[in-house]
Parts: sequence; C-alpha cells; structure tokens
Amino acid sequence: MLKEFRDFISKGNVLDLAVAVIIGAAFGKIVTSFVNDILMPPIGVLMGGVDFKDMTIELKEATAEAAAVTLNYGMFIQNVIDFLIIAMCVFLVVKVANNLSKKKEDVPAAPEAPTKDQALLTEIRDLLKEKK
Repeated sequence: MLKEFRDFISKGNVLDLAVAVIIGAAFGKIVTSFVNDILMPPIGVLMGGVDFKDMTIELKEATAEAAAVTLNYGMFIQNVIDFLIIAMCVFLVVKVANNLSKKKEDVPAAPEAPTKDQALLTEIRDLLKEKK
C-alpha cells in the first residue's frame, strides 16, 4: 500500500493538481480583494453611500450576555459577486482550453504507410490487371 501511495504521489498529475489548487487559492484572494476593495465601494456610493458589510437584518437584539443575532445579507451579496467573477474566469479558461484541443483534433493524421502484406497484395493486383 505504501508503494502504491508513493507511485501515486510521484505521478505528474498529482503535482499539477497541487499547483492548480495553490494558484486557485491565490486567485480567489485576488478576486475577493477586487470585489471588496475596488468593485463594491463604488457600487455602495451609487446606492447612496451604503457599505455592503453593514447591510444586515437584526433578528435578535444584543443583550448583556449575548451579541445580536443578524442576517448579514450584504456580505452574502459580496460573496455571490466573488463567486460569479471566479466562475466566469474558470469558464473562460475552460473555453480557451476546449478551443485549443479542437484545433489539435482538426489536424488530420498522416495516412499510415501500407504494411508489407498490403504492398504485396497491391503488386499482385496490379500484375493481374496487366495480364487482362
């Protein structure tokens, strides 16, 4: 079992997957920063100076023992926008990869050279045609 695990880890696909996960996590942080720091402030200003982080519905008021219970729908809106931007980027990457693979498939393969048997049969056929 240990040998199988070592073989699995040493394959290139696992390394590629690890790199993709790390890059994806970093990309997610970039998109989150873009949404929180660049995209949402102007949208908040256009909506009358609203900060989406402060958009909540209070379900239960704070007491001396417990904090207030709120629905943070502003944060939810920001996370949905995060998701949509990441989903669009992934879609575009997959679309480009599919287009590249289609171009590779469209190139016709060179016809295979006839085998010795096929070449011999072709010669026999040609000789029989000449006798007629």
